[in-house]
Amino acid sequence: MLGVAKNAEQKAIKDAFRNLALKYHPDRNKEPGAEERFKEIAEAYAVLSDPKKRAEYDARGFAAVEEFSQEDLFGGINFDDIFGGLNLDFGGGPFEGFFHRRRKGPARGANIEVELSIPLERVASGGEEKVRLRRPSSCPACHGTGGEGGAAPKACDACKGTGRITRSSRKEKEHILIQQISICPTCHGHGNIIEHPCPKCRGSGEVEQEEDLTVKIPKGVEEGMALRIPGKGMPSPEAGGITGDLFVVVRTKRDPRFERDGANLLRRETIPLTDAVLGATLQVPTLEGSVSVTIPPGTQPGAILRLKEKGLPEFGGGRHGEMYLRIEVQIPEQLSREERELYERLRALSGKPHKTSAGHWWQGT
Repeated sequence: MLGVAKNAEQKAIKDAFRNLALKYHPDRNKEPGAEERFKEIAEAYAVLSDPKKRAEYDARGFAAVEEFSQEDLFGGINFDDIFGGLNLDFGGGPFEGFFHRRRKGPARGANIEVELSIPLERVASGGEEKVRLRRPSSCPACHGTGGEGGAAPKACDACKGTGRITRSSRKEKEHILIQQISICPTCHGHGNIIEHPCPKCRGSGEVEQEEDLTVKIPKGVEEGMALRIPGKGMPSPEAGGITGDLFVVVRTKRDPRFERDGANLLRRETIPLTDAVLGATLQVPTLEGSVSVTIPPGTQPGAILRLKEKGLPEFGGGRHGEMYLRIEVQIPEQLSREERELYERLRALSGKPHKTSAGHWWQGT
């Protein structure tokens, strides 16, 4: 499952799990089947990373694994140590069923997703970026209750806290009981009434808040990677509930110099026809400054030159991608009289026939 040898050491197992988990984690991979694949990878790591479980698996195969509860499998794994700095969610989502951590009590607030565009230089170096976030948050004056001073709402007397009014009537002859259910007009379906609304939020329990957040960008961050910031999502719809999380989806800003392809960088260089024929030396920009590149004589249009390790660092690894130069050859559209004479002489020297506008053939000398 992890693609490691049977006698693999713990470091190799950990590295393989980290790479595969980053690829298939639901925060980063929305493809169908990715979540199931992620669960399988996590289960494999849970077994192979524990010497005792690994020995039982080697001896008895999957039969040994089936005897473990999900809490037994994952209870001893420190995911923060493996994925430190990325804030990936390992306490919910696909692991809800693994750890049996479904929270009791008030509902959790919804998650928020925002996009952050960063330059290629930030991708290469990593570091911090600012995100400005505007979102509703729990009112600090009433702590989200909506009542002045934090007073709890009072159950509606009209509907007894249900938010609905039920009216019943009976048709004696048919022995039929008819019930009509409608939204309580007193509390408007909320089931409670705030007698003295909080003056700051006017009883809503929420205030609009704008804040600047610092996001840690990992070196070599991949296009579309989602970075999780816990507790910066939407507030819970119920008093005392847990706030959701913020997911910052990283995008690469358009750069006029390069096009990004994973860890590789692509660039087009247009050279004169003479440089393509005779060769030349170009100064080409990279993320680390300009470098000299030799254009070999006889370079054809569309040729690709590789600049080794002049791309972006690979996420989670120590290697760099490449930079690829696509060479375009500029054909002159207008010639001076002297240039035309030179091209005519060149054509004559080539010894190749050409067709005149009158349709006759002649041999250049």
